[in-house]
Amino acid sequence: MTVSIEAECRPDFDFDWEQTARDVIACAMDYEQCPYEAEVNLILTTASEIQSINRDYRGIDRATDVLSFPLVNYEKPGDFGHLEEEQADCFHPDTGELMLGDIVLCVDKVWEQAEKYGHSPRREYAFLIAHSMLHLFGYDHEEEDMAADMEKRQEDILSRLSISR
Repeated sequence: MTVSIEAECRPDFDFDWEQTARDVIACAMDYEQCPYEAEVNLILTTASEIQSINRDYRGIDRATDVLSFPLVNYEKPGDFGHLEEEQADCFHPDTGELMLGDIVLCVDKVWEQAEKYGHSPRREYAFLIAHSMLHLFGYDHEEEDMAADMEKRQEDILSRLSISR
């Protein structure tokens, strides 16, 4: 598995944020039983930068906590069965890894939301990465039942890593 981490801003966290990211991504891969080695890009940025990205890509001119840019189209969330046949272009030509996509995470929002929700910055950071990984696997939260399923999966991933509120 290849996890590329780019810090556009230097997070002032009191935990090993690089290892936490790698652990959450690996756990999400295991939880979803991804049968491939995969590639994920994580970009840590500021509120102003994520606001620009959100405006440019989603037409929403405000900062958000995390954005997901999946490179795989799933027939059904978490269903990897058809990828080799129908989406050979989602595999890296040199490494053969499944290119899942990009996660853009706002460090400012990690601090803000950890305080708002009364848990540690590590828990918020891990939660946002787990949330985004599920988007990279094709999950969404537009409808109530889909949101409930996604929430359960997020909590299961964090629980496996003993990251709690």
